[in-house]
Amino acid sequence: MTPERKARLEAVLSHRQPDITIVLENVFDPHNISAVMRTCDAIGVQDIYILNTRIPRHKKWGSRSSSSAAKWLTIHQLDNLDACVTELRKQYKRILTTHLSSDAVSLHAIDFTESIALVFGNEHAGVSDELRAVADGNFIIPQVGIIRSLNISVACAVTLYEAFRQKNNAGQYDQARMGEERYQKLMDEWRGWKEGQES
Repeated sequence: MTPERKARLEAVLSHRQPDITIVLENVFDPHNISAVMRTCDAIGVQDIYILNTRIPRHKKWGSRSSSSAAKWLTIHQLDNLDACVTELRKQYKRILTTHLSSDAVSLHAIDFTESIALVFGNEHAGVSDELRAVADGNFIIPQVGIIRSLNISVACAVTLYEAFRQKNNAGQYDQARMGEERYQKLMDEWRGWKEGQES
């Protein structure tokens, strides 16, 4: 690996944000998932949870949408809601779902500098009642049009860039925040994958 490539990987890892994750519940279209992955990589989200309780596990992602982003992320695929929530509770302080309800808060009212898991539901039914029941609240993206929803990958991108804005303003990108053990583990994985691709 060239020194330039090593420096690039180190820079990316130093900007990863271990206290924010995305959960996609029963999202059908692999291209939507891949587009979300690309945004996650862009703003420094390392972990993404794919929860499939009503559809089969995805075997591949839409490569054109992801631009190979999946290679650089840690993807957790689960098919049990309780197991997913248990894992999220171990890692994150709050779980918020995207849902248009009377108690939903605006995206801009969320404090993204705190530990948080953000749940997006499938393209037709949204987040399930079961998952909303165990979450800490709902949020919405403010809109003034007739159609009161966005494509899931667009909604995720809008949300993550608000998180990026807040975290950047708070200085959370100014120093490495990932634990040393995980930092080194990912560096070893990334170095090995890249070298394998080049050989």
